[in-house]
Amino acid sequence: MSENKEINAALEKLRLEIDGIDEQMLDLLNKRADIAVEIANIKRKANLKFHSPERERAILDRITALNKGSFPNDALKVIFREIMSASLSLEEPLKVAYLGPEGTFTNLAAMRHFGFSASYIPVDSIKAVFDAAEGGRVNYGVVPIENSNEGVVSYTLDMFMDYDLKIAAEALLEVSQNLLSKSGDKAGVKKIYSHPQATAQCRGWLEANMPDVSILESTSTARAAEIASRDEEAAAIASELAARVYDLQFVERHIEDNKNNYTRFLVIAKDYPSKTGRDKTSILLSVKDKPGALYDVLLPFRKSKINLTKIESRPSKRRAWEYIFFVDMEGHIEDKKVRKAVEDIKEKCLYMKHLGSYPMDEKSEKE
Repeated sequence: MSENKEINAALEKLRLEIDGIDEQMLDLLNKRADIAVEIANIKRKANLKFHSPERERAILDRITALNKGSFPNDALKVIFREIMSASLSLEEPLKVAYLGPEGTFTNLAAMRHFGFSASYIPVDSIKAVFDAAEGGRVNYGVVPIENSNEGVVSYTLDMFMDYDLKIAAEALLEVSQNLLSKSGDKAGVKKIYSHPQATAQCRGWLEANMPDVSILESTSTARAAEIASRDEEAAAIASELAARVYDLQFVERHIEDNKNNYTRFLVIAKDYPSKTGRDKTSILLSVKDKPGALYDVLLPFRKSKINLTKIESRPSKRRAWEYIFFVDMEGHIEDKKVRKAVEDIKEKCLYMKHLGSYPMDEKSEKE
């Protein structure tokens, strides 16, 4: 009995310490918010952009570099992302359009990138995301560009030909597919809905575990989850976010065949941020139809020792057998060697467009 009293007393003492720390944190968060509002007022008077991605990146880098304690850096980044998102919302929440409906992986990528305090606007197509960003109805748009297993999203590349928008950031999201239903009972599943790409990512699991169940196509994983929420015999292959949004239970988690499955998303806007020191630059180009034309275009990058991280070709759809190349490289257009290389290839191209320079996603840096 005496021992229990000592344990309870020790616990109460530590809990009081935590309460005191929480109160200090609350006080400091409110002080930080007040200063953020002052900064916003100064920016408004000077007609400056109130959102600064490069400043956010600098804050996260600085905080994680200073962290010498046991609190994990990944969790620290999430916390400070939400602090910055909430601080921005005191002035004016960021408006972000994404490929909907609510609960898609694009929705999840947008929330991971901008935090929960932004205002998210689902639209029904990639083109509608570009329209919203170019028309000024939102500050940013988020669109998928490629999946590590299924390849590039060609339609997104096509949109860059038709819109004068820039890439302001990239976001890499680890894609985990789940089988969801109203009851969570595997035996009750008579049909499964999902987007064809998600179904393809889970084909092996489905053949081994649900061989006699009909697989039906939906326009998105979120739409599949919405259908399953209204049908007791249906299940959906979708994200954890979709499970929360549509109040579904997990029949099985992580059913994707390849566990190393990432989708890369692009954040589009009317401008791109200043250099952070760990950046990517993206361009579109079309080369002349002659032997060695592509080699001639790529040579300045080799001479400048610029690492090209991606080259993707697409028919231009403007002239037969003319191709557009989407090129990613390490570095920012403000870097002297990047700017020079880009300038050097202009005369060798039929067409060239700088799509933006932006902070490299940390997952991309590690690969």
